[in-house]
Amino acid sequence: MIAVLDEAHAPDAKPRPAVDLRDVSKVYANGRQALAEVDLTIPAGDFVFLVGPSGAGKSTLIRLLLRDELPTTGLIRVGSYEVSAMRSRDVPRLRRHIGTVFQDFKLLPRKTVRENVAFALEVTGSPRRLVSTAVDRVLELVGLTAQAEQRPAQLSGGEQQRTAIARAMVHQPRVFIADEPTGNLDPLISWEIIRLLLHINDLGTTVLMATHNAEVVTALRKRVVALDEGRVVRDAVGGYHGSH
Repeated sequence: MIAVLDEAHAPDAKPRPAVDLRDVSKVYANGRQALAEVDLTIPAGDFVFLVGPSGAGKSTLIRLLLRDELPTTGLIRVGSYEVSAMRSRDVPRLRRHIGTVFQDFKLLPRKTVRENVAFALEVTGSPRRLVSTAVDRVLELVGLTAQAEQRPAQLSGGEQQRTAIARAMVHQPRVFIADEPTGNLDPLISWEIIRLLLHINDLGTTVLMATHNAEVVTALRKRVVALDEGRVVRDAVGGYHGSH
């Protein structure tokens, strides 16, 4: 039985958080503690920056949300999914609920933009007519309708990241995780990607963005969750003055 929590039906029930971590710790086999007693709740529809120096635990936290790894202790929920209690065969369903992009775009080089985006639906057995409609929708969302038949090598870095975002959004996920999405882009293109993520958030998708870009974090005045040595050391609205 898949680890999905029953939705509350009471009229005054609070909406379920998009992300909820309770007392989560992660200790690797070599004894290194990547996360220590992390509590983090992200309401549905929020935009949250995840910051901290390299090795602070950001990537580990993201891997736990995606169920690439399991916590040593603690409870993790993403929407109605109790991630920390899921069976492996149910993980693909969770990942269709979460859109994810990374610093490296992970595009299939021999496929066109359209084919890269469509592939995310085809592997789940979606009907062809639904795939075409969904792909058209997200290509318009990210501004790549004109580049639909181009291959990744023909695209700029910003266009490649937009393709990756379209692929991540084609399932209409409720949660969108961006792990250093502007790390390989110049400042002007980085701001274009940030504006796209803000637009996605405005459409109702919860966004969690891990970044080292202090300028972006400070300028946008969104909620900032800072990790250091595996612990949440700050959780507030405002800038970030950390280091790599």
